[in-house]
Amino acid sequence: MQKEIKVIEITQPIGTFFIGKIDSSDLIKSSYVRPRGDNEGIQRQTSIKRVMEIESYCKDPDATFPTPIILSVDSSFCKLKNDDTLIEYEDDKYIFEIIDGQHRVEGIKRASISYGFSCELLVVLMFDLTEEEKAYVFSTINSNQAKVDKSLIYDLFELSTKRSPLKTCHYIARIMNSKNTYPFYQRLKMLGKRENGLNTLSQGTFVKGLVELISKNPQEDMIRIKNGHKLLPDEKLPLRNLFINEKDDIILKILKNYFTAVSIVFEKQWNSNNYILTKTTGYLALMKAFEKFYNFGMEKGRLDEEFFVSVFEKIKSIFEYKAIELTSRKFQTGGVGQKSLKVELEDALEEISKSEF
Repeated sequence: MQKEIKVIEITQPIGTFFIGKIDSSDLIKSSYVRPRGDNEGIQRQTSIKRVMEIESYCKDPDATFPTPIILSVDSSFCKLKNDDTLIEYEDDKYIFEIIDGQHRVEGIKRASISYGFSCELLVVLMFDLTEEEKAYVFSTINSNQAKVDKSLIYDLFELSTKRSPLKTCHYIARIMNSKNTYPFYQRLKMLGKRENGLNTLSQGTFVKGLVELISKNPQEDMIRIKNGHKLLPDEKLPLRNLFINEKDDIILKILKNYFTAVSIVFEKQWNSNNYILTKTTGYLALMKAFEKFYNFGMEKGRLDEEFFVSVFEKIKSIFEYKAIELTSRKFQTGGVGQKSLKVELEDALEEISKSEF
């Protein structure tokens, strides 16, 4: 069966190519990928995780794919017509080799099979590329992209009118950083930018640590909320039920109590850049250990500031007895240091829980 794509001719230093739109079902039917192997093909191996993320994203009522799929086309399978404004092709052949966009196409394909998703896609069609040219286009696209700072991405969630785990976490980060009664007052690098000497923790890192206590898949939760579906509880996420019940202010209050207690008990370490408590290693370790502290507080029926102060005072005594210093020399930067401090915190809490409290 003959199909047509309306196109616009574009001329750039590499040569002439065409931009058009195509229905996703048509592209899926007529496209293929050549993975890199045996010195042939240019594509990396497909990431199933990435494909599944895109399949899930297609459930979002606001799903959008504005970036074009780059295709290499053999002119023997296509005809340019109407003064090069129309490409005509037979849809019973695999004629579009995907140069960039394989994960998007595969994710959309899975979504179409799962629940009939379809949409129009922007495509760039490049005719009769050599293998060298295909490799050049692919490498140029994938090596020159500037990575967007996570802090900016999280900050933009403030513009959303719908609830989501990331929007709640951004809201809490903003409050924590802007009010002088909160322990992280003027300590976060909002949008990833340092404004003063106390900015030792990025907004992105703060949100990352917090969202992991609320959601295992923030994008999926956001899509479920948009579609009016209920979120499923998860006992392993201590703050999830509060989020589900829209009690963001209680989440904020608990975190304020938790970190205020840390800042009071470890005042010297909290207010000096020579220690790690307000840096990524210390913060993420405290967040990774939070579940244990939260559950202990729930057992005692207390999550107030005074309760956390009493707990951390005992932990401080244990740390002093064991000569544990909260420095990068003891807890190295990165995941290893975070895990090590998390274990020390949890071990100390376990020791406290076994004694009379």
